[in-house]
Amino acid sequence: MRTICFYFQVHQPFRIKKNYRFFNIGNDHYYFDEFENRKIMRKVAEKCYLPTNNLMLELINKYQGKFKISYSLSGTFIDQMELYAPDVLDSFKALAATGCVEFLSETYSHSLASLKSKEEFFAQIDAHDEKIFKYFGQKPTAFRNTELIYSDHIGEMVAEKGFKVMLTEGAKHILGWKSPNFVYFNARNPKLKVLLKNFKLSDDIAFRFSNKNWAEWPLTVEKYKGWLDAIPHNEEIVNLFMDYETFGEHQWADTGVFEFMRALPEYVLRDPNYRFATPTETAEMYSPIAPVHVTHPISWADEERDLTAWLGNELQDEAFDKLYELKSVIDRIKDPKLQLDWKYLQTSDHFYYMCTKFFNDGDVHMYFNPYSSPYEAFINYMNVLSDFIIQIQRAEKTAHELSADELHDLLEQHKEEMKALQAKLAALQQNKEKVEAGNMAKPKVAAKKAAPVAKVEAKTAAKPAAKAKTGAKKKTE
Repeated sequence: MRTICFYFQVHQPFRIKKNYRFFNIGNDHYYFDEFENRKIMRKVAEKCYLPTNNLMLELINKYQGKFKISYSLSGTFIDQMELYAPDVLDSFKALAATGCVEFLSETYSHSLASLKSKEEFFAQIDAHDEKIFKYFGQKPTAFRNTELIYSDHIGEMVAEKGFKVMLTEGAKHILGWKSPNFVYFNARNPKLKVLLKNFKLSDDIAFRFSNKNWAEWPLTVEKYKGWLDAIPHNEEIVNLFMDYETFGEHQWADTGVFEFMRALPEYVLRDPNYRFATPTETAEMYSPIAPVHVTHPISWADEERDLTAWLGNELQDEAFDKLYELKSVIDRIKDPKLQLDWKYLQTSDHFYYMCTKFFNDGDVHMYFNPYSSPYEAFINYMNVLSDFIIQIQRAEKTAHELSADELHDLLEQHKEEMKALQAKLAALQQNKEKVEAGNMAKPKVAAKKAAPVAKVEAKTAAKPAAKAKTGAKKKTE
C-alpha cells in the first residue's frame, strides 16, 4: 500500500517599517509595520486560510478519518492570528480537534538559527512547541526546519532534541538516481527518520497548476492520479509538501485549485492501494532504506535548493552576522519587548528580501517583496538593527541611565558603522552595473559575427531559464 503525506507550511513575518531611515535611529524603537501586517494577514485569511481550512475540515469529516494532513505554523504566524485573525486560529483548533491533523515543530520566528546557534535554535523550538500545545493540545514529534533547511549536522541536533522524524527537500543533487519516495535516516544519528519532498508532484500543484504555458495544463484529478499510479510499485510514499498559500493566494480560486483539492481524496481513496497519513504516522509505518548524506545545507528554495536565497551575498552575510553577534548580550537582558524584537528580527524573510539573484530566480524574489531593491532592504534592516543595538546596550546598564555623552558616543559609533556599510553597498551596486553593462554588450558583438546563429542560440538558451523559473520556490506573503 502506498502512503500520501500532505504537509503545508503556514507562515507570516512581522514586516518592519519600510521607511525606517537613518534619522529614526535612537528615536523610533517600534520597528514593525502594524498596519501592513494586519492588512496582509486579513487579506490572506479571506483568500486562503479560512476557505482552505473549511475545505480541509469538510474533507476530513467526509472521509471519516481516512484523509489526514499536517501543518507547520510558525510562531510569528500564531502571534498574528492572536492579534489580527482569531477566526483563523479557531478554524485551526477545529482541525486539531478531528484527530486527523498533525502539527509539526519548527523555529518560533521562522529563523535561520540552526545555521548559527544551537542554543538559540533549541530555545526557539521550545517556545514554538509551547504555543502548539497551548492552542492545539499536541506535543510535536516531527520537525520541519525553516524552508526545509537540512544538513547532517542539523538533523543530528534535531535528533538530540528528541524528534522522531524530520522533513526536507528531495533535492536532485543529493539523491542522484535515488527516489524521494522512501523513508531515509540521518547520516549521523540513524534514530532520526527523514521524509523527502517529491518536488515534481508537489510543484505541479503549488506552482504549475495555473500556468497555461505548461504542457500539462490544465491539471485534472484524473491526470494527477495517473501520475501517482505511474510511480514504480515498490516506492512506498509520496510526500506532497507545499505552502498553504498555494490555495487561494498563489493559485487563485478561479483557477479551480479548490475544486481540484476537493476531488483529489476521492480519486485516491477509491483505490484500496492508497492511504493518507501524517509525517509521524508515515515514519512509524516504514523502515528507512538508507542514510541520506547532506554535508552542506539544502532547502526547498530556488533552482539550486541551497541557502543562497537568504545567505548568498555580502549584504545578507553582513546583516546575518551582525544580528547573531548580539546573542550573548540578549541572553543577559530580561526586557520582554527587546526579547520579542530579537525573535522577530531573526525571521528569514528579512534576509530573503536582500537577495540579489537577478536571473533564473529573480522574479521569484520579487514576489510580495515590499522593497524596490535588495539594497533598499539591506539599508532599512541595518538602520533598524542599529537602533536595536543601542536599545540592548542601554538595557545592559539598568543600574543607571546612560548619560548624554554615553548616548552620543553610541550614536556616533553606529553612524560610522552605517557609513562603512553604505560605502560597501555603493561598491556592490557599481560592480552590479558593470556586470549588467557587460552582459548587455555581449549579444551585440555576437550578432555582428553571426546574426542567424545568435537567434538560434538565444532561443535555445531561453528554454532552461524558463524551465528553472517554473520550478522555482515562491515566497509566501
